[in-house]
Amino acid sequence: MTARFLLTSEDATRNGLLKKKIIHYYIANGDATIAELCKEMNLSIPTVTKLIGELQDDGYIVDFGKQETSGGRKPSIYGLNPTSGYFLGVDILRDRINLGMLDFKGDKVRIEENIPYRLENTPAALEQLCTVIDDFIRRLDMPKEKILAIGVNISGRVNPVSGYSYSIFYFQEKPLAQILEERLQMKVYIENDTRAMAYGEYMQGIVKGEKNILFINMSWGLGLGIIINGQLYYGKSGFSGELGHFCMFDNEVLCHCGKKGCLETEASGSALHRKILERYREGSSTILAQKIDEKEQVGLSELLEAIQREDVLSIEILEEMGVNLGKGIAGLMNIFNPELVILGGMLFQTDEYLLLPIKSAIRKYSLNLVSQDTDFKISKLKERAGIIGACLLARSKILGMI
Repeated sequence: MTARFLLTSEDATRNGLLKKKIIHYYIANGDATIAELCKEMNLSIPTVTKLIGELQDDGYIVDFGKQETSGGRKPSIYGLNPTSGYFLGVDILRDRINLGMLDFKGDKVRIEENIPYRLENTPAALEQLCTVIDDFIRRLDMPKEKILAIGVNISGRVNPVSGYSYSIFYFQEKPLAQILEERLQMKVYIENDTRAMAYGEYMQGIVKGEKNILFINMSWGLGLGIIINGQLYYGKSGFSGELGHFCMFDNEVLCHCGKKGCLETEASGSALHRKILERYREGSSTILAQKIDEKEQVGLSELLEAIQREDVLSIEILEEMGVNLGKGIAGLMNIFNPELVILGGMLFQTDEYLLLPIKSAIRKYSLNLVSQDTDFKISKLKERAGIIGACLLARSKILGMI
């Protein structure tokens, strides 16, 4: 099988574009007959038959046999060949990496989670990332050329078009995507982690036809994925969605972005961690006391465990953060008037502890006519939203869908 039209984005010939359109149709709608494709694409039966035949020769389309009908000639059903190519997703978190692979149809092939990793802005950490990816590929027991592209999620400012990451691994003149391609010897796309999560949820998660969506990612930091009319919104430089850096507070807490008063300093995993330490030192009680005293690591997993064990201090701070985040979401709703707000990220594993104060603040601070038309849902893909999104974005970008 030759990937002659898929992997040559410069192929703007009419046939090449039509073939990609057919692939897009099958991704969005599933298996279909030639007649259904003709109606959708407004093309003649001979033209579509010829294109389908070439796609079969290339290995991307397969004939699933005759469709059952009540009478008359039975048409053949065609669809994507799942084994024609694979897409690898890499979701980089603060203290671990999640990896996964989807086939050409978007079905899961393999997922490996919680691989130990320390995210640092150093060449050594970048090399370790590449080693983790190499090891994963070796364990797949699959020819490397079957992997058509890799999607890598990174937090912070990412320009997917230029391939630069400005928050992490920005210490060479070359774009990070190019550095990874040269090291891994494969096509690599980089993407903001929250945007990838939003896309994963849109394609395979909780979304059921909605086209105007906000995805809130509340983990160690705070991010926003925006989908408008069914398309990811990037902004001019790819930096849209920096919800965590809304200046909302008159505090003296220095955000990692270098400014003060950011929403992230009052509503994020890092804020929860900081506030628990501050309140404990001021005399409050917490079941995390021993870990703090012995200077053990207190990360998001430990914070979530404390909340699940009904640590009063942790829950109290979390509820305060829910009110702060709810105010921010109310402002977004007044601006975007979305159909759906999806709440994702590790901190939403706390369920009602965080959800109730958020909804209460939204009712108080958003316009009634806006909020009554907006639905709220917890992420369906949860921790896997980033992996799934990274794979699907890699597929969409190599097909020219984004």
